[in-house]
Amino acid sequence: MKPLNYYFIASGAWFMAYGIQSVIFAWLVTMVLQQPADKVGIAQMAFLLPALFLMLVGGGLSDHFGGRRIAIIGHIIAVSAPSLLVLLIVTDALTYGGVIAFAIIMGCAQALVTPARDGLLAVVADGKIQRRVVQASMIQFGVQMVGFMCASMADQLGAIVVLSLQASMLACGIGAYLLMDLTHEAPAASELHLVRQITRSITEGFNTVRRSRFMVPVVIQNCAMGAFFMGSYIVTIPLLIRESFAGGSPELSWVNTANSLGLVITIFVLLKTGDIRRQGRALLLAQAFGAFMLATGALAAEFWQLALSIFLWGLGGGIAMTMSRTIMQEQAPVSQRSRIMAFYSFSFMGSGPVGALLSGYLVSWFGPARALVISSFSMLTVVIIVSLTTHLWSLGTEQPEMN
Repeated sequence: MKPLNYYFIASGAWFMAYGIQSVIFAWLVTMVLQQPADKVGIAQMAFLLPALFLMLVGGGLSDHFGGRRIAIIGHIIAVSAPSLLVLLIVTDALTYGGVIAFAIIMGCAQALVTPARDGLLAVVADGKIQRRVVQASMIQFGVQMVGFMCASMADQLGAIVVLSLQASMLACGIGAYLLMDLTHEAPAASELHLVRQITRSITEGFNTVRRSRFMVPVVIQNCAMGAFFMGSYIVTIPLLIRESFAGGSPELSWVNTANSLGLVITIFVLLKTGDIRRQGRALLLAQAFGAFMLATGALAAEFWQLALSIFLWGLGGGIAMTMSRTIMQEQAPVSQRSRIMAFYSFSFMGSGPVGALLSGYLVSWFGPARALVISSFSMLTVVIIVSLTTHLWSLGTEQPEMN
């Protein structure tokens, strides 16, 4: 089997597990433990915070030791997280602190796996980067929906069954990476001092991004997306479901599924229509559309109206996420792809803790509906500023940068 196929299997296993986690983590904190808004925000921040410190290190490690090796290590760490929660539930010792420990372990694993996986995509893409990015995104959000549906039965099956399924999926990813035969794997770096090498690797990646007139605005809008969109998704929306619609794991699952369905439909259309030439323009317009659609969710009087708004938000997200990843992949020098994609993920995941904490306090101060509107229009403001003050809008209408 080709390395690309094993790559898709490993990615699918990770994202199915991630889909399960997206629902069950919010369910445990919001519905089972009944934590207030600020503690929900802190819990989600605990999951995202490791990316702030480890994502760039993960990218440097992947470039120097090989993405496959680092991804395997990340998966092994990730398997321990749901296993811990299962142990706590079996012994009737589940607490808010235990859920925080689960979040930190999974956050550390993600900080290793994400840049390693993104860097590997360019290795197995056969020169068709935008198409492979679209295909990978299609698999990501398609299998996430399966994970959402599995997690939706947490009320009926119990957390132990669902968490055991999550651990099994992560273990399947380890197997796929072990079977992946790569003719070009980054050499081990035993001859150099590891800390010095990784520091130099991160510095080189940062300087490459900083000098790029296209990658810098992608990073800026990514930071805004992590702060305003991610915070809304993982904190404000679960609280809105709990407080306005008295929902549980099924409602959380349906909202997550609606968002992923919108993403999948958009990505499917991109697969059929071919590459987009003006990627920067598509990215910015999609983000503006998404901000408006998310704001309409605050006006929902019934649950199906909220789900529809999140679905439409997902339609814009499919373009935005695909275009941003493609721009970074295509602009990155071959030797720096893992660390460049680490900066890409860092800009999104690294700003996520701020967004989670901010969303928690916004809900405490203004309520979930108004918090959603504030975050949406904050994102729209950033998109307008980036459109007017950077070169991103013109990407595709002029000569590309030379690496």
